[in-house]
Amino acid sequence: MSARGKLIVALDVPDVESGRALLDRLAGHVGLFKVGLQLFTAAGPGFVREIVDRGESVFLDLKFHDIPNTVAGAVGSAAGLGVSLIDVHGLGGRAMVEAAAGAVSPGTRLLAITVLTSHKEGSLGEIGVPGPVSESVRRLALLAKEAGADGVVASPHEVALIRKACGPDFLIVTPGIRPAGSAAGDQARAATPATALSAGADYIVVGRPITKADDPAAAADAIVKEMESAPSR
Repeated sequence: MSARGKLIVALDVPDVESGRALLDRLAGHVGLFKVGLQLFTAAGPGFVREIVDRGESVFLDLKFHDIPNTVAGAVGSAAGLGVSLIDVHGLGGRAMVEAAAGAVSPGTRLLAITVLTSHKEGSLGEIGVPGPVSESVRRLALLAKEAGADGVVASPHEVALIRKACGPDFLIVTPGIRPAGSAAGDQARAATPATALSAGADYIVVGRPITKADDPAAAADAIVKEMESAPSR
């Protein structure tokens, strides 16, 4: 896969008009478009279908976390939109991930969230998950693989340990990506595009450094160039 194909841009915008404007400017410059909670809540499944109908690939990032039957139904409906990637929370447990894996359609790959990139060890401890972040990530990645997920979403800081634990064919998608020289913002465990890919990531997710740029397409192209400097694995 080309470096451009590995770049997912997060459409974390408040309305359809903003989403369409970015689609128009970024089509052909990135591999996938991520639709998360903000845009999906504002625009609904119709806009996801619109993106797919334009020939673009979508990562539907809704992080489902509920009882297994409910999550299976939601995943089945979401996969029916024609999205390429969809995610659930690994913390939902083995039965929930197994139910989700059984509900995806051919052509849609299931990811499990390990630990959000905004977390540090202190904040994990506050919610009753003690110990190093890396150990929680590794445990959840193995659970996801055993439950039938195609891969996980994890910080670039944990990519190498996931790759070692789960093997070469397990999909790893990394948010918390910031180009060299940019601010980390609210990401506690961020890294550059080249660093994430060198560690073994399959896809990287970039939001504000592209979507808030004066020229989003040029920003995306610059990140692709930075990605191309990473050693291939």
